[in-house]
Parts: sequence; C-alpha cells; structure tokens
Amino acid sequence: MEKLGLIIMVAALAVLNSCTKPDVMKNKLVVNLNSAWAYEQVDGDYKGKASVPGTIHTDLLANKQIEDPFYRTNEKDLQWIDKEDWIYQTMFDVEADLLNKDRIDLHFYGLDTYADVFLNDTLILKANNMHREWNVDIKPWLKNEGNKLKVYFHSPIKKGVELYDASPFAYPAVNDQSENGGLGDKKVSVFTRKAGYHYGWDWGPRFVTSGIWRPVQIRGWDDADIESIYIKQEFVDKEQANLTAELMVNSENELEVTVLLVNLTDDNIASKKELKLIKGRNQLNLNFDILQPKLWWSNGLGDPHMYEFEAQLKINDKIICSEKVKTGLRSIKLIREKDSEGEGFAFELNGVRVFAKGANYIPNDSFLPSVTKKDYQKVIADAVNANMNMLRVWGGGVYEDDYFYELCDENGIMVWQDFMFACSMYPGDKEFLDNVRAEAIDNVIRLRNHPSIALWCGNNEMNTAWHYYSKGGWGWKDWYTKDQQDSIQEAYLNVFHKILPDVLDEKIVGVDYWPSSPQAGYEPDQHASYETTSGDMHYWGVWHGLHAFEDFDKYKSRFMSEYGFQSFPELTTVKTYAKEEDFNIESDVMAAHQRSGIGNLRIKEYLSWYYHVPEDFEQFLYMSQVLQAHGIRMAIEAHRRAMPYCMGSLYWQINDCWPVASWSSTDYNHNWKAVHYAVKKAYEPVLISTVNSRDHVQIFIVSDKLKDIKTDLEIEVMDFKGNRLFSETRSAKIKANTRTRIEDFIFNKQTLDTQSCFMLLTLRDNNKVLSSKIHYFDKPKNLKLIKPEINIERIESAGKKLIKVKSNVLVPGLYIYSDDGILSLDENYFDLLPNSEKIIGLSVLDTIIGDYGIKYRHLLSK
Repeated sequence: MEKLGLIIMVAALAVLNSCTKPDVMKNKLVVNLNSAWAYEQVDGDYKGKASVPGTIHTDLLANKQIEDPFYRTNEKDLQWIDKEDWIYQTMFDVEADLLNKDRIDLHFYGLDTYADVFLNDTLILKANNMHREWNVDIKPWLKNEGNKLKVYFHSPIKKGVELYDASPFAYPAVNDQSENGGLGDKKVSVFTRKAGYHYGWDWGPRFVTSGIWRPVQIRGWDDADIESIYIKQEFVDKEQANLTAELMVNSENELEVTVLLVNLTDDNIASKKELKLIKGRNQLNLNFDILQPKLWWSNGLGDPHMYEFEAQLKINDKIICSEKVKTGLRSIKLIREKDSEGEGFAFELNGVRVFAKGANYIPNDSFLPSVTKKDYQKVIADAVNANMNMLRVWGGGVYEDDYFYELCDENGIMVWQDFMFACSMYPGDKEFLDNVRAEAIDNVIRLRNHPSIALWCGNNEMNTAWHYYSKGGWGWKDWYTKDQQDSIQEAYLNVFHKILPDVLDEKIVGVDYWPSSPQAGYEPDQHASYETTSGDMHYWGVWHGLHAFEDFDKYKSRFMSEYGFQSFPELTTVKTYAKEEDFNIESDVMAAHQRSGIGNLRIKEYLSWYYHVPEDFEQFLYMSQVLQAHGIRMAIEAHRRAMPYCMGSLYWQINDCWPVASWSSTDYNHNWKAVHYAVKKAYEPVLISTVNSRDHVQIFIVSDKLKDIKTDLEIEVMDFKGNRLFSETRSAKIKANTRTRIEDFIFNKQTLDTQSCFMLLTLRDNNKVLSSKIHYFDKPKNLKLIKPEINIERIESAGKKLIKVKSNVLVPGLYIYSDDGILSLDENYFDLLPNSEKIIGLSVLDTIIGDYGIKYRHLLSK
C-alpha cells in the first residue's frame, strides 16, 4: 500500500511537470525537471513530496518527519538517515518539439552520491561521485507522455562500509566523526567522492546526505550543440590580449558551418571561420586579439572588468546554435622566487604583486541546496566590505556553485581553489583514480573562465600531516608498515603530482597549481613547518599549541594560508539552537555545538590571559568575540608588517555551515562577529600598526597603494578621561605596496602610567584621514578602566538612519545591539574615545523595530 501511495502521489505531481515550458535557446530546447518529485524510504515507512535540488534530510524536515537537525542535540537522533536507501521519483510528459530533436540528453548537475538512474524502468546511469556532472542520451527511451524517472540512492554509509571492509587497511581521516555516526572507528569517508565535511569536522556536524543536490535538465537539439566555450588567455597585458576561443561542439552529422565569436562587450566580431564538423565531438579554435583591453583587477586595485562573448554556429546564415560566456582578462601568476631567506610565495596580478587579504571559506550550510543566492551575495559582500581581495575555497567541501564564482568575478575577489581533498589519505586503485580524474576534468572545465580563480591547490594539509619523507607530521605514518606507507604514498603522488596537474595542463592556461597547503615548496618532500621560510603555512600554534597571540609576530611565513581563533556566536544565534537552561558553556547543548573537543575551555583559558573572565553567560559570549577580534587583528597586522617577506594572510574562516561556536568571523546567520569588524580595519588599504617593546612603541605604516604617499602622522597620548598628556606631528613618506617603519615612540615608564592611558595615531594626507589607530601600552586586563556614562541617540541625516554615541571616558570594545532584532552597523565592537562624538550608519535587518531596543556592552559590563 505504501508504494501504491507513492505512485499516486507522483502521478498527481506529474501534472505540474507536464506544464513545464521548455526554454528555447536557438536550436536547443531545455526543460527543467526540478518539480513534481517524491521520495520514499526503501523497505521503510517514510515518504513524501520532495524538493529538487534537495537532500533527504531537508525533505524529511519539510514533511515534518524529523525535528530540526540543528536544534539542541537533535543531530545524534538523526544518524539513522544515512544508513537507509532512498528512492526519488517523478513523472513527466514532453512536447513534440523536444521529442523530435536529433539528440536528447538528461543532465544531472549533481547527484549525491551513489545513484542508479532509471528512465521508464531502464537503468541508464550509475553515479558514484557527488562532485561530478552526469549526462546521458535518453532519446531511445523517451516517450511523449507518462515518462517515469527514478533515482535510487544507495546509502553512502553502507557503500562506504563495503569499501572499507574490502580495503587491505584503513586510511587516516581524523575529522570523520564515525563514532557519532554509530560506526565505531570505521572512517569510511575517504572511499567516497563526497563532501568530506558531511561526515563531520571540528566546526561542523555529521549529516551524511543523499539527494539530487543540483538541478536536473532535459536538453534537446538538432544538428550540433556547443558543449563548452573556453576563452584561453595566451598572453594579457595592458597593451594587448592574445586570446583563443576554444569550443567543444557535438555534431549529429557531418556539417559545413560558419563559426563566429562575437565580442558583445565591444560590439564586434572577434573571429570568424568556415569549417567542417565531423559526427561526434569537435574541438574548434578561434584566435583573436583585443588591443588595450580593460583588465580585471582585484578589490582595491581597480575595476574587475568583465567581457562577454557569444559563439555562434551558422549554416547558410542561419544560427543553428549559440552559447555565451563571460570572463575577465588578466594575467595572474604565483611568484616563487629564491632569495636569501628561502623562496617567496606571492600572487602577481597584471604585473602587480598583491598582498592577499582574506579568509578561508567553507560551504554555507550542512545541507547544500539550502544555500540561496542571498546567502552567496551576503558572504561575498561581507568579504568586499571587510576590504578582502581573496577567499580560499577549502578542500573538504564542494566545488562551489557557479553563482559563487560569478560574484567573486564581479567583485574582484580572487579565489584560491582547492581540489576536494582534506586532512585524510585516500585509496589509489584504478577505479578511484579514474573517478578523481573525471571529477577534475568536470570542474576545471566548468570553472576555467572565471578570472577570479587565482590558484588551483591539490589538497588541504595532507602533505604536512603525512610527512612521508621525514619525521614529523601528525603521526599517521606510525600506524602503518613500510609497505603500507609506500602504497599510500604512491596513491598520493598519483593524484596530486600526476592526475591533477596533468588535467590542469590539458584543460587550462594561465593559472598555477600548488600540490598541497601548506607546503614548503612544490616537490612532495618539501614539508611545511612553523620554521620553514618558503611556501605557505598553516599556523595553529595559537589555539592548538597554546601559543600566545604575540607569537603571531614570531611565526611569520611567506604566505599565511590558515590560522585562527574561536568565539561563540551572539546570543540571538545561540537562542536558535539552545534553551535558557542550556546557557552554560559546558552544558550538553553548548558542547554539541562546539566540535573542537578543546574548544569552549580553550576560549576560557585564552580569555584569562588577556581579559577578566566574566561569570555571566551573555557577557562571556560577548567577551569571546572581543578576544577573537584581538587575536586575529594581531595576526593580520603581524603578517602585513612582514611585507614583502609575507605576501598573504587568509584567516580561518569567514563563515559557518550551522549555528556553532567556531573560528568564523560571521556566524551561520551571516551576523558579523567582533572579529569581522576588526578584520575590516586590519585589511584597510593603509594601515597603522604598532608593537610594544619595553620602553618604546614600534610604529609601522602598511600601504597597498601603488604610489608613494607623503603624509603627516599625528601622535597623541591621553588618559582615559581624555586629558592630553603628549602630542606631536611627524612627516612621513609611505612607500608604495609595502610596509614602512616610522621612528619609534619612546616613553618613560617612571612618568607615564601605562595602565591609565593610551596613544592615538592618525595618518593624514592634506587633512584627509588615511588611517587611525588606538594603541594600548599594556594588556587589556591590566588597564585601569573607568566605568563610563554612555549616551546613545537615534538620528537621521539625508534620509539615512544613524546612531550618535558619546561617553565621558574611554570605552574599549563597545558593542551596540538589540534584543528584538539584529542591528547592522557600519562599525561595532569599537573603542569609543572619551568626550568624542561618534556617528555610525545603521540598518535594521530581519524585523522592523519601532524604537530598535538599543542596548550596549563593553569590557566592564556586568
């Protein structure tokens, strides 16, 4: 009876699919099959209406068959889902215009993960890789009415266990939370080409999904179809761009055609060629030049200009098919030059060495189809508004949606793109390696026109963790015999030093490859450590190693591609997953939403080093954010002060995939934490940075500007009530695109009470403030702060909502918020100067609040 019910449901929903109108693209018809689906548990009772794209977890939730996976400790009660097989099914009709096409393909943009696809009861496809697209010719089985499409999803866990049991040995996968999934120590994630973080990570839950996670289309065409266009950038500078349009064309017959490439941006025909197509796949190359091209620049350096091209195939002046593509013209290189200290690691964009300012990026949700365009827009806007120019797409997630890269293109955000391998070692059998190669081809071809992609990287942390050629790493080698070690290493070399670089050499030009992050050089025996003076570094001495924040200045690298510190989200986010009875950092719920085992108490320990530890829960959440901001600001300033020795700073991480205490600078709801405001300041184009050193203060100016600047540096020392104790103005010439050290500020500890005063530095160019900095002579917990009288007013000016805030004394870390809605402020968690009025831009998100319910917190709040 249950299966009959499903058939009736699918039949009823099929009416919707039969009404889906095809999109006409010249000679091509495209029908989206994203509605009228139903799901069913194999040999079970769960079934209902399904969303495509979607996952089984979100479908069960939408049909009220499970509780919210993110709430309290519900995660542990939902681990049964990934042990089951699931069927997704739809019925649809097709119009005669489509049915009569020469070729009709069914295209899945993403199947998660082990999927058998049946059309009208015929098995047409067996998928085994979440990261690939799948295409099959369905013309032989398609009919006009009553088509039944069924996708049988095998449990990724049952499949994984089969592969695990058949393997001669297990593989290291330290972030696979197999125990939480009821599998004991069976780390099955490495056997399946699926997002690694689905099996759990030290910031994410364990939800091993199944489903049609990206759109489904039927595509029909006559004669020929343009499968892909690649604008190959052979040479680009400001004078000219030498380009090749590389077209892959599928032809159903031998055809004589005219091929045109139209430059839609400049409104001209860039290239034209007469040629003959053979039946099958044809690669066509059209060479062309653009003189004085408008170049694509990263955020802060110029306009990220984009060109749009259209490829057309004509027969007798009739367009039989066409496709459009956008790209930006730029030259981007990874520069690794030997010097007296080692080997550099810097990105050069259009001939300019660029200090990479940014963060690591993880998937925006545990359930990927839940990520909306607004989510993508917000995270890229958050990067841009924090003065970033690079994001690293980390290798334990997915090759992101096209829209993500389009936004990076449009906003000048360079992308360090990992292949999807992280913190594990992987099998090396032929089936696995062939699958990896196909995955790489799919994604390199899909993403190669995006000018934002600055680097392809083989994996995250595998080279340094495995440490095959010397002692060190994470101790994995000690688990294996020498023969097993050699076998694992052979698989590693096959993937990261043969397959992946070979695919890039075959399919793309102008973007470099780096085998593993971190690594001290390109060769596999060049393992990274905190002492290496070449390559990139992941510095986790702060946090995992209990190093002080001051050690960010000690362990600098040529490029810092990972480092970080945790904090809790704000109370409004905590309330989405916890009850008031859970408001204790050691409660079961708070522990469940902290995936780093040392996490909550590690935050508390570091907090005691720099601040007073509050007993109040809400104040503790706030102080954790102040602490995180303090540490990451110190890190970024240390990296920028080390220019040009260090040429990049990418902290871990900009976003979250669920509501959690983590290293993120914006929480799951995209609220800015204190650290994101601190990052915005630390990544400004011109930065004042200071360092305490006994009886003097070192002063540095860092500039991303491409010209030298003559400026005045104002230095004032004040007590916390605002009384001026010292002032002077210095002339300073700031060098372009590097750091400049200014004469130290020397003081007398006998006459200056360093716990009761601060230094204000202001850099001006013709009375325009380029940068400012408040400097403290001692740790925050040692400061003799005075309880403030704070006045906050809501005002309007030129139709814009503003907040005016003032205090009689210095207020470090002033956080302005609302209990009944999220206040989005241009500045927050800032240090308010004594007797100085500050005006801040305000917008109210989520709800319209009558009086905003404005509140505030600071270091002395109870």
